[in-house]
Amino acid sequence: MALIKTVNGDTPKFGKNCFLADNATIVGDVATGDECSFWFNSVVRGDVHYIRIGNHVNVQDGAIIHCTYKKAPVNIGNYVSIAHGAIVHGCTIHDNVLIGMGAIIMDHAVIESNSIIAAGAIVSKNTVVKTGSVYGGVPAKKIKDIDKGLMEGEIQRIAKSYSMYAGWYKG
Repeated sequence: MALIKTVNGDTPKFGKNCFLADNATIVGDVATGDECSFWFNSVVRGDVHYIRIGNHVNVQDGAIIHCTYKKAPVNIGNYVSIAHGAIVHGCTIHDNVLIGMGAIIMDHAVIESNSIIAAGAIVSKNTVVKTGSVYGGVPAKKIKDIDKGLMEGEIQRIAKSYSMYAGWYKG
């Protein structure tokens, strides 16, 4: 059973039909939309600021979402995939975004809609990733624009697949 913990009077709130892996940890001021999934060893810590997560968001194995005390909350839109081992910290992620494996998104960064952050990228503090971009590297820079194939073949496919995978565990 996932670890769901109240911190300073704030208890995580979940939308409809969410999946929480047995060892996922979600604590504090966290609110999610519907059809979200929190996979094995993922950690979502709303202990020092709030975390708001939209619909159809998947937080994959070993990913971490956290904030900066009284300065930088986390806001995540709809159809967002946060891949294995990624760190999302005190930032804003809009709709239809893929955060690649091992990527790090720092405080006050904004990832606009329909974007991809490549595996292993580090998005520095205050960076704004414009709509329809692929960013990668250390520090992350624009690599190219999103085309229809990446939009449908990666961003949308992964977000929809994780809703399906979650169904396999709800028996």
